[in-house]
Amino acid sequence: MALALASCATIPTPQEANDAVLTLRKYESWAWAAGIVLIWADVVLPVPQTVVIAALGVIYGTVLGGLLGSVGLITGGLLGYVLMLTSARRMVKRFVGPQSLNRMESLFERSGAWAIVLTRSLPYSVPEAMVFLAGLAGMPTRKFTAALALGSVPTAFAFAAIGAGWADKPILALVASYVLPILLLPVALFLMRRSS
Repeated sequence: MALALASCATIPTPQEANDAVLTLRKYESWAWAAGIVLIWADVVLPVPQTVVIAALGVIYGTVLGGLLGSVGLITGGLLGYVLMLTSARRMVKRFVGPQSLNRMESLFERSGAWAIVLTRSLPYSVPEAMVFLAGLAGMPTRKFTAALALGSVPTAFAFAAIGAGWADKPILALVASYVLPILLLPVALFLMRRSS
């Protein structure tokens, strides 16, 4: 796990940034699908989803890149949430004691929606952990979906705009989309603490 987090903590080189965009572009008319699949993969793998959305912005522009990023983030979040409603939930409950589960349920009753909204753009596996916890804590589906959309759509459009704005310099777009979520982490944690 530490190795996976460490691998996410490196800023892409100019070559890696160009390679990321070229990798999506090589799928030509299917680049949008490859981008969405990469965002879904972030549910279980350390894929920097904001970088993928910025790459979609480089390729498709702000509006279409933002729409594609929104679809990827929302469906990926739903995927993680639904996963915790399957038999995986029983397996996780074995490792989480009843006292911890009660605390999670209480947290998601009080400020679960804000936790989902504020973590959608955060780095590493924070957004996915929140989605899993929401499913595990039994956050109501309608409330979860509304919070997921409210956090995902602005995030997707913001990072697609970064990609589109620096389409001629993909390294700047991808580095900004990688570093900005790290800088937003303390702000989101502060806001989550205040809302609980």
